[in-house]
Amino acid sequence: MASTNSINNTIIQSCSSSSSALVTSPRRNYYDVFVSFRGEDTRYNFTDHLFASLQRKGIFTFRDDTKLNKGESIGPELLRAMEDSLIYVVLFSKNYASSTWCLQELEWICHRVQVSEKACSACFL
Repeated sequence: MASTNSINNTIIQSCSSSSSALVTSPRRNYYDVFVSFRGEDTRYNFTDHLFASLQRKGIFTFRDDTKLNKGESIGPELLRAMEDSLIYVVLFSKNYASSTWCLQELEWICHRVQVSEKACSACFL
């Protein structure tokens, strides 16, 4: 599993179109990264590029490709993926805050960061 600093560096560099080497260690969490994003804003552009960049670096990332219905609560599979991730990345896009689902994810992520040693990085698009 990639270290938190290495993952953060890769995410930052993905935002600026650079690359770096990663240091890996034994996996303790199921996912290295959980990305929270507004699908209709970024799924087929920035988010696709970010996931591809993380994958090339060997960073295991949860990707929720399901179509989520407006107003639904976060399901158990998504909660488990969030819990089992080492760090969180929030992609704030134009309509991120208009999504109840995104706001629920963000609230959960903020709580986990406060009560655990997990890290969160944000990228404003």
